[in-house]
Amino acid sequence: MDPRVTEQRNPRTADIDLASPLELVDLINDEDRLVAAAVATQRVEIAQAIEWAESAIRQGGRLIYAGAGTSGRLGVLDASEIPPTFGAHYELVHGIIAGGHAALTRSQEGAEDKPAGARADVDAAKVTPSDFFIGIAASGSTTYVREALARARELGARTAIVACSPPPAETLAVADLAIVAITGPEVVTGSTRMKAGTATKLILNTISTGAMIRLGKTYGNLMVDLRASNAKLRDRSERIVAEVAGVPRDQARDGIEAAGGSVKIAIVMQRLGIDREEAERRLAEVGGVIRRLIPGPPPPVK
Repeated sequence: MDPRVTEQRNPRTADIDLASPLELVDLINDEDRLVAAAVATQRVEIAQAIEWAESAIRQGGRLIYAGAGTSGRLGVLDASEIPPTFGAHYELVHGIIAGGHAALTRSQEGAEDKPAGARADVDAAKVTPSDFFIGIAASGSTTYVREALARARELGARTAIVACSPPPAETLAVADLAIVAITGPEVVTGSTRMKAGTATKLILNTISTGAMIRLGKTYGNLMVDLRASNAKLRDRSERIVAEVAGVPRDQARDGIEAAGGSVKIAIVMQRLGIDREEAERRLAEVGGVIRRLIPGPPPPVK
């Protein structure tokens, strides 16, 4: 039997090819229910990853993901969603995928088996000792991920592996932290885009979102560092400032403009009655965390 849990047969879905559409939904949903519990077993390790990601970014480094196939796509997806959500620079969270950008939309067979490609990709990303480098491999044994981790470690970066099957010793040897959520055999044998992919997304969401919150990108649970790059986000920005500062919508709009488009700075200016320069200075002094300047939570949800 293959030692990789993600490659084993699932006895609960042995007759799935005979299932009706409704039975298919129920079978897959029953398996998906196991995912959150598997992720919860890694709560301490995920919390450590949040701490390391925050520390890396505060020191001028980055959170970097590397993976192949579904794992690589999930890393790139998570990285790409951070800038519009939290107003972070596009390189602050960076995703590397075996086979390059072409692999995002079309499978690049064999790319995950090329150690030289992994090392070249890590070098191209200019990994430094300030970075936190996370390898993602559902099976825990992907050659590309192991070699990427090894190279990142050689360059001085802190490293972690995210997997859904116990990684082999050679992978654990190049990871400072192992986050291993055992999701069990897949509905379709070996199809790690399913439970393993869902678990991976939950883990990456938690690490990146947790790090951004720790960096002061929210006030309570409000996104105050978002980039108002479209009509929906402009509307959300104005609503946040109006709600938090207790001002009319037009005043909130003017406040955001006076703050150079920054929701966070507009809130501090409005709440403390100070100008933009002073708001920026005070926020810098407290690491960008509004709650350290304005005691108490934002107004309660109505």
